[in-house]
Amino acid sequence: MGIELINIGLAFIEGLALVLSPCILPILPIILSVSIEGSRKRPYGVILGFVISFALFTFFARQLVFWFGLDLNWVRNISFGLLLLLGVVMISEFLTEKFTTLTQKFGNSGLQATKNTQDYSFGSGILFGSLVGLIWTPCAGPILAAVIVQSILQQSSIASFMTILAFAIGAAIPMLIIVLFGRALSAKLKFFQIHAVFIRKLLGAIIIIAVIAMIYAPGLFAPTVKSAIRANKFGVELQDGLAMPFPAPEFKGISNWINSKPLQISELKGKVVLIDFWAYSCINCIRTLPYLLDWYNKYHAQGLEIIGIHSPEFDFERDLNNVQMAVQQYGIKYPVALDNQFATWKNYNNQFWPSHYLINHNGDIVYEHFGEGNYDVTENNIRFLLGIKDPIATNANQPEHNLSQTPETYLGYSRIDNFSSIGSLVKDQIANYSFPDELSKNAWALKGEWTIAAEKSVSAAPNAAIKLHFSAKKIFAVMGVAENSVTVTIEYDNKKHTIQVTTHNLYTLLELPQTVDGIIEITAAAAGLELYTFTFGN
Repeated sequence: MGIELINIGLAFIEGLALVLSPCILPILPIILSVSIEGSRKRPYGVILGFVISFALFTFFARQLVFWFGLDLNWVRNISFGLLLLLGVVMISEFLTEKFTTLTQKFGNSGLQATKNTQDYSFGSGILFGSLVGLIWTPCAGPILAAVIVQSILQQSSIASFMTILAFAIGAAIPMLIIVLFGRALSAKLKFFQIHAVFIRKLLGAIIIIAVIAMIYAPGLFAPTVKSAIRANKFGVELQDGLAMPFPAPEFKGISNWINSKPLQISELKGKVVLIDFWAYSCINCIRTLPYLLDWYNKYHAQGLEIIGIHSPEFDFERDLNNVQMAVQQYGIKYPVALDNQFATWKNYNNQFWPSHYLINHNGDIVYEHFGEGNYDVTENNIRFLLGIKDPIATNANQPEHNLSQTPETYLGYSRIDNFSSIGSLVKDQIANYSFPDELSKNAWALKGEWTIAAEKSVSAAPNAAIKLHFSAKKIFAVMGVAENSVTVTIEYDNKKHTIQVTTHNLYTLLELPQTVDGIIEITAAAAGLELYTFTFGN
């Protein structure tokens, strides 16, 4: 309960800080413009509508996407389109008049009994704020990512909703202050009264410019990241360390240990410890392994211990033999713990694969990093905690991130996206599917007999095929077989090659010289091929 309260508090603070982010720009002019007009209650209605709709939509987003088979890229594009439309409405006097009449009509429909214009304006404000909350999806990424992980763990709860609600309230408070200040200022200064129409049009233009910038220059709206290149301080101080270090939680619910006897955090005091949450078929985790192995080889003798906490994304990753084979395949020598029930994951309040927690000699977590990258910062902090004062000899390159690259694509119905076969999806039963005439970008489709289960699609007859429209340089697939092996043919650009699928693992399907937009087709020679996900790289 304590950790949950901390999360709720941090989410509230994150929301407050969001007012400093450029991604707030498209909606502030909308809220300010609408709140200036109408009664004094209208701003409160707008903010209340924003908080409620944003929190509810974010919490239920994944389930809504699944129910309606929505493409998340289309959701994002529709949001941009609606923001642009609102900007155009604010510029046009005719459209503004029509839109005001419409929102007033719907907002007042539930308040007819009171006949109070204050309530009318409040009600239409709630409606408008709700609309803004629904379309403000570009800034919802961090919260939506947390919801995705919670759906994997089947832990969507009151606590997770309260975390999202706290974030929304935190974001809304600065908006309300700005709106009330703007309203008070407009009431006192004649300039605002005389030029109200011009100001509304100016705010509409700002919205349009901000949205266009978000579409064509998304880097301007990404969270500001401090530069990791501070060579003059490397080895001298902890870089990007936690403001408030805290005792590392114990390992909990570990079913098996590889390369070690069972360990406890309390036994590791006096060492510098790096905790790595990973899964062996996770491409992002695999790309971090060379750095982990290098650090272990260089610093283990000087007091570094690395503990790999293997938390499975798929059921086959719970199998001890599969994890042992992966540990051997990647040459991992440090201890690996099987966290099959996510008990240690929850103990650390973790949310991502991979995640790194760096622990000092006293057993306190002093540095955290989630995802790939920042390898030079992590290595510097390892060296600092070990007492190595000289700078790092080399600087690790940060992985490039292609914003247009196809996102990870899950092939089971519990997290399915962009499924485009002709006919409706049939759960847990053999069904015959067909390819559509065309596949939109990031969409995929099946042909032949397949069984779509919760976390995988399984070929049910020879020559069953799957087709994917991708944008990437490298394509990987998590695949496996229940027994025997299956020959898989990969066809791209009228060229074919085959691979043999024998175990559950991450397989490389295609490596191209550069990022391309294309279509790949995979055909299983026999029944029994299990396809879990496509992942991509540059």
